[in-house]
Amino acid sequence: MATTEVQNSSTGKRKTAIARVILSPGSGDISINNKPLDKYFSLESQRLIVRQPLLTIGVIGKYNIAVKVNGGGMTGQAGAIRHSITRALLDINPDFRLKLKKEGLLTRDPRAKERKKYGQQGARKRFQFSKR
Repeated sequence: MATTEVQNSSTGKRKTAIARVILSPGSGDISINNKPLDKYFSLESQRLIVRQPLLTIGVIGKYNIAVKVNGGGMTGQAGAIRHSITRALLDINPDFRLKLKKEGLLTRDPRAKERKKYGQQGARKRFQFSKR
């Protein structure tokens, strides 16, 4: 089991967003791309997604979190950050695994945009059919 005095880093992905997290013991500051959490994410739902692993195991305010995230949109980035925070917390204490697994935070969300197919307008949509 790793000690809490050491920094832990981890990566997480969601759609095309990739997040790299450094978790260190501290006062609970969360900075994303050198901006505070409240400035980076304007929607409360996205801030809640980022804090979810911390709230699940009850360690909010115990770790400082520095995040570098790129790619994707805001919701994808929030999901990638959540995934990487979960992995970093698991490195700190493997006993958290049961609670995090129960909440479904350990699995990477596999949903992504489906590719456009040739001879069609989009992934599923067809061009208009004309009989005559």
